[in-house]
Amino acid sequence: MTSVVKRTYKYRFYPTPEQAGLLNRTLGCVRKVYNMALHARTEAWQQRQERVTYNATSAMLTEWKGTEELAFLNEVSSVPLQQTLRHLQGAFVVFWDKRARYPRFKSKKRSRASAEFTSSAFRYRDGQLVLAKMGQPLNVVWSRALPDGATPSTVTVSRDSAGRWFVSLLCEDTITPAPATSAVVGIDAGLDSLLTLSTGEKITNPRHERADRKRLAMAQRVLARKEKGSANRAKARVTVARIHARIADRRRDHLHKLTTRLVRDNQTLVIEDLAVRNMVKNHSLARAISDAAWRQFREFLTYKCAWYGRDLVVIDRWYPSSKTCSTCGAVAETMPLSVRSWTCRCDTTHDRDVNAARTILAAGLAVTACGTGVRPQRESSRTGRSATKQETPGATQGIPAL
Repeated sequence: MTSVVKRTYKYRFYPTPEQAGLLNRTLGCVRKVYNMALHARTEAWQQRQERVTYNATSAMLTEWKGTEELAFLNEVSSVPLQQTLRHLQGAFVVFWDKRARYPRFKSKKRSRASAEFTSSAFRYRDGQLVLAKMGQPLNVVWSRALPDGATPSTVTVSRDSAGRWFVSLLCEDTITPAPATSAVVGIDAGLDSLLTLSTGEKITNPRHERADRKRLAMAQRVLARKEKGSANRAKARVTVARIHARIADRRRDHLHKLTTRLVRDNQTLVIEDLAVRNMVKNHSLARAISDAAWRQFREFLTYKCAWYGRDLVVIDRWYPSSKTCSTCGAVAETMPLSVRSWTCRCDTTHDRDVNAARTILAAGLAVTACGTGVRPQRESSRTGRSATKQETPGATQGIPAL
């Protein structure tokens, strides 16, 4: 059964000098309005315990445009300015719901910037996109076609830290679920191998950041020697940003291809709920974990499973997947990271990662079959023991500590 989803199509474009000037002014005005509105809302709450609404900030924007000091706001389209106020309102909503931190001010030094245009501020016709206040269409590289008959509802123009321009078109698209299959797979994320599957397949970790580490270090040393505020420093900063962009682009492309293959070939996929934010606090592994991009992998896998009718099962992060024997279910007492293979008391020799993927799969199938939990028993806080992984009493009897 097909489903209709909102889907963003992102393309790179090359503006003319005039278009680039207008877009840069637009991004600057968007940042200015956002920061002024955030300051007004913060001040109102701190001084009067008053919550300022979107309508109030919209009225403020009208007043700001009428002042001589902020008259330049009239030089750009009003739509992106209104949209940034809506985005600020959304940021406060998720903050009030305790799902995010308090909104932060937009920094000019943070090179990533964007502006959103609604349907009244752009024209898309015959493969040409014209934004408000512009007389000619953007030179967009249409790397893939939009859905047949699709009309963008919003257009977002962005500029990344490397100075590249992108346009994102939000359209309705019809998604056809992938053909049903009986294949199931457990997935164990790692560093030596990016992923290990319960089938025994190990997917090599490409280590994109490590591949460009020498180039990045050299570019950063050149940047450090430049005088702050100089034109040469700005050029050196762009060079560093381009290397970072190359790393991010290659990583994203690899994860897209990998997740698409996994979703296409399997009906049920089981993964662990990894606490990446806490794991990167280990300074010995933080760089490698960030390069592996486990969080991005999960994000891609989540929405692709939802689109194509696949089942994604996420088991608890405390489940002892590496220490549990996939043959007899016994749990080893300890399993240091240095141990890559081990022998259970049932005389089965396991590859650490393959065994973990198989136990992850078994735990996930238990959840889908009967709704059983996979969270191991943990000691009561009254014992004074820390909330770390605890094994069921007696489960490790007869198994030597590794």
